[in-house]
Amino acid sequence: MSDHAARHWDDVYSSKAADETSWYQQRPATSLRLLSDAVASTGGRPGSVVDVGAGTSSLVDELLAAGWAPVTVLDVSAAALATTRARLPEGAEVRYVVSDIVAWQPDGAFDAWHDRAVFHFLTEDAQQARYVAAATDAVRPGGVLVIGTFGPGGPEQCSGLPVARHDVASLRARFAPDFEVLAGEVEVHRTPWGSEQQFTWATLRRT
Repeated sequence: MSDHAARHWDDVYSSKAADETSWYQQRPATSLRLLSDAVASTGGRPGSVVDVGAGTSSLVDELLAAGWAPVTVLDVSAAALATTRARLPEGAEVRYVVSDIVAWQPDGAFDAWHDRAVFHFLTEDAQQARYVAAATDAVRPGGVLVIGTFGPGGPEQCSGLPVARHDVASLRARFAPDFEVLAGEVEVHRTPWGSEQQFTWATLRRT
């Protein structure tokens, strides 16, 4: 794990309330819709899922309520996952993994992979390649990957860090040949203080 990344994100999650971060959503509606549509389009149903860069998002709560299980929440910030663990009921089918995604070695196969706003922090080709390798190892053949990144018109940095912006074509090229794109769309996210951020979403199937 990158000690620098862990310290940075621990500081963010320890010093700010959830609704003081730019990525805050009261309800992760787009993520839920795309995951549901993805499994439906492949003839599957909610199963095991990993949320990469889960932070303190309520997505895990919503996934459990929608029948997804087990849910793995992965984040480089132990502070973020501690907050999530304290919020969820004891006995929930949730696995907590503190790891930098580029250092993570999956130990099982998932039906679905979700990432909102992690991949765009990987600005180097080697980091992106390691991410794709982890996703390829983690998602079973026929499983799905739903990813949201800053789009070409999105911010050039976030939380003081540079980002790489993507459109559906660049995501298709990066994840080929192990994933094929099923769908893509653009979303404008409004931050808690009213600014707008363009996101690219892509739904992919593991080949």
